[in-house]
Amino acid sequence: MLEPGDVLERVEIGPVAHGGHFIARHEGQVLFVRHAITGESVDVRITEVGRRFARADAVAIRSASEHRVEPPCAVAGRCGGCDFQHVEPAFSRELKRRVVAELLGHLAGVEFTGEVEEVQPSPLGWRRRMRYHRDPRGRAGLRAHRSAEVVALPTSGCLIADPGIARPAAGRPAAGDLLAVAAESGALLLDPPDRRTVTEQVGAHSFEVAAAGFWQPHRHAPEVLTTRVRDGLAPQPGETALDLFCGVGLFAASLADAGAHVWGIEGDRRAVELARRNVPSARFSSGDVLARMDRVPDRADVVVLDPPRTGAGAPVIAAVAARRPRAIAYVACDPAALGRDLATASGLGYRTVAVNAYDLFPLTHHVECVAILEAR
Repeated sequence: MLEPGDVLERVEIGPVAHGGHFIARHEGQVLFVRHAITGESVDVRITEVGRRFARADAVAIRSASEHRVEPPCAVAGRCGGCDFQHVEPAFSRELKRRVVAELLGHLAGVEFTGEVEEVQPSPLGWRRRMRYHRDPRGRAGLRAHRSAEVVALPTSGCLIADPGIARPAAGRPAAGDLLAVAAESGALLLDPPDRRTVTEQVGAHSFEVAAAGFWQPHRHAPEVLTTRVRDGLAPQPGETALDLFCGVGLFAASLADAGAHVWGIEGDRRAVELARRNVPSARFSSGDVLARMDRVPDRADVVVLDPPRTGAGAPVIAAVAARRPRAIAYVACDPAALGRDLATASGLGYRTVAVNAYDLFPLTHHVECVAILEAR
């Protein structure tokens, strides 16, 4: 029986799995191993033991993959932020492609034949929003994987962070969170809660965003995603468009620019207040998306879904399908949730005609996808 702390020698590493780990087996038990690569032989230390599987970290490499590299960060493997610093960046995108293809195929019967596209800056200096954790002396660090332990930043700072927020100075002696934002309007360090706003620019549009609220962390993610959604939906003047989980109105602005009549729903009341300023021609409601669907038209031509990591969920997909839009754009930060929702949509008369995947979280296991669905 495995126990946390056990070390297993010469474990053969199998395929990549969703979540930044790789599948291996020991005496019939499944192991989810971090910091390994498919095809390697490694020694692992067990970190958690469950009824159906165990978790482990690679602690010694017996036979290294050709895609293994020296991590650029001194605390890689200890900090929980970057799963794939030990993987050559181009191959990390291949690993993400395999995950997307496997999950969409298995969960939704959708064949993903594309690549995970690189978006600059990559792989370092891309992240414009950071949540640091301070120790009692006010020094900033990042949490270890699945742990409350705070790993101190190296002298180089966080390498995936925008250089302007990579090395926050020590604050007053107090433990707690420290938010760092590198916005178009300038860099800020915040003690949450903080109601200040920053300005972000996407194309010709300026967006007022709560500094402590949600905005895509990669510098060029808003532009990349907006372009793909607009091209996939091809909204027309006079059409009715819904922007669900709309945030501060990023996609609503693009739909309105095309001449569509836009309705948005978002659970964050503050984000809705800002969306009304950012896109004054659109109509926004705050609250649970499913509960607020009675606030939007019974018919829609195009719909954007940009749900949280858990996905939109079957009831929301059903409420969207009931409005019989000709096309739906689904922006997803979790391919498993995307696969489940695409399967639901398929049963309601919508086929997935395109999926694009973007490496908007370099050196981590995360991947952003945009799926375009059309009514059969």
